[in-house]
Amino acid sequence: MALKWYIVHVYSGFESKVKMAMEERIAISANPGKFGEVLVPTEQIVELVKGKRKESSRKFYPGYILVNMELDDETWHIVNDTAKVSGFLGGREKPTPISDEEAEQILGRMEAGKLEPKPKFFFESGDEICVTDGPFKNFNGVVDEVNPEKGKIRVLVRIFGRSTPVELEFVQVSKL
Repeated sequence: MALKWYIVHVYSGFESKVKMAMEERIAISANPGKFGEVLVPTEQIVELVKGKRKESSRKFYPGYILVNMELDDETWHIVNDTAKVSGFLGGREKPTPISDEEAEQILGRMEAGKLEPKPKFFFESGDEICVTDGPFKNFNGVVDEVNPEKGKIRVLVRIFGRSTPVELEFVQVSKL
């Protein structure tokens, strides 16, 4: 039987601890070969902290981890009996694995995040924002245009009672 990816619901905020506990349980189990990877789906993000660019990771499915395994009674119990695990997604007794395409999509998103970190916030035209860095710091404005490839947005900032277009980086603004 081949290994399949399953989504496991865990207590939010405990994803990494559950991953470590589960890996320990797998290592001492009778059949550790029935398991592949245990992953917390995260992506790298960039934000501005105290005027400096900072990279950090963000869970894009908080409260869930991915387990690559061969499902049988023994492996089901190893996963389900791990502390802070609420259960499998997709069925109480016989959970359904996610498709290979879905698994590839999630793994691809994790890899893409390592290569090119994403901004902490996503913007659309019409969003109200506050400038957090640069010469227009503390000005409020409205997003006019978004350029995700360059990581920049054009914002209409009110200066002396007139809307003035200003080009800023994603990390220089935050949503109101």
